[in-house]
Amino acid sequence: MDLGTKKKQTSENYIKEFRRKTRRVFSSEQKIQIVMEAMRAEMSVSEICRKYSIADAQFYKWNKEFLEVGKKRLAGDTTREATSDEVAELRKENQRLKESLADLVIRYDIVKKIESTLRQT
Repeated sequence: MDLGTKKKQTSENYIKEFRRKTRRVFSSEQKIQIVMEAMRAEMSVSEICRKYSIADAQFYKWNKEFLEVGKKRLAGDTTREATSDEVAELRKENQRLKESLADLVIRYDIVKKIESTLRQT
């Protein structure tokens, strides 16, 4: 293996890593907007992909996911995945409830001890 090949592999890896780190991330709302825009058929899919600088394959993947979810919903499947914000909020609420329960258990134990002490006297 000569130095030219090794340098080329390193350059390619650097470029791939750079692209991966600087990749745009679309929110679910943005994905829905793009798919809905294509459904209105005011522009071709190619034009929409150029407008948002996304690959055709990426658009078709989002479109398929969008249609699959719609199909499940219409078939009566109403379960959905919780968002990370919802999960975080539920964890906070769960922690608050655990603390409240612990406080109530401690108070209950104190009352039981006082009641037991009063009965003995």
